[in-house]
Amino acid sequence: MSVSAVLANAATRLRDSSSGILDAQLLLGHTLKRSRSELLVHSEELITAAQLEEFQRAVERRAAGEPLAYITGKREFWSLELKVSPAVLVPRPETELVVERCLALLGAQRATMADLGTGSGAIALAVGWERQGWSITATDRSDAALAMAAANATALGIANVRFLQGHWFDPLAGQQFDLIASNPPYVALADRALQDPALRHEPIGALASGSSGLEDLSTIVAGAPSHLQSEGWLVLEHSPGQAAELAELLVAQGFRHVRCHADLAGMARVTEAQGPPATRP
Repeated sequence: MSVSAVLANAATRLRDSSSGILDAQLLLGHTLKRSRSELLVHSEELITAAQLEEFQRAVERRAAGEPLAYITGKREFWSLELKVSPAVLVPRPETELVVERCLALLGAQRATMADLGTGSGAIALAVGWERQGWSITATDRSDAALAMAAANATALGIANVRFLQGHWFDPLAGQQFDLIASNPPYVALADRALQDPALRHEPIGALASGSSGLEDLSTIVAGAPSHLQSEGWLVLEHSPGQAAELAELLVAQGFRHVRCHADLAGMARVTEAQGPPATRP
């Protein structure tokens, strides 16, 4: 079969997806190790039976709702190609706003940063790529996630990020940072969003946080003051409906300059807050 015929059949199989044609092109490109533009140029080229079988398996996985990133094993984030697997959450474009705010808050000056629950390493590695003079610590309770993040750091040649195993602040005893960032789980366990076919393939521990969805955010807010330098910053991703309550939690913990930023869809997505200055004797 030709490339064009194979793509047409796959697009029909993926017609229930809003991005069926694009998914088919990306999956075939992954199978043949070619870009989308190369597929279009060589649309009448014939593919082998082995390539067709591999591609059809990938199409069936996508039709069953499995994220494209898990099938191809990679996802672009902040123009960086990250390896991903079902051990980590698929990095979302919305999370790039966390990176933007981290870079904006401290500029190019040397700084220390912690990325809590790093997963694939997306936030830590994007910041580390842009700020090679920063010293960044990334934590995660999952050994598999940390192995993935460390592999991404090695593949990208990013040497200013270290990885520590542990839940939230547990591996950071006695350490303080100029900035702490996190994209923690923030979906309530009973939220219907978790029934989405795509989300069912992702690690529930990276998505859901208790009955309200605020449990992990609350834990981070409560623990951050003792791990921030004087007037250090905390940057958190959250759901749009959590912005007001999260702001109240931050103010109650003594944070100042609490500001929420909208993502490209206009949804309240990332909140930043500055810790108090050091107490003078």
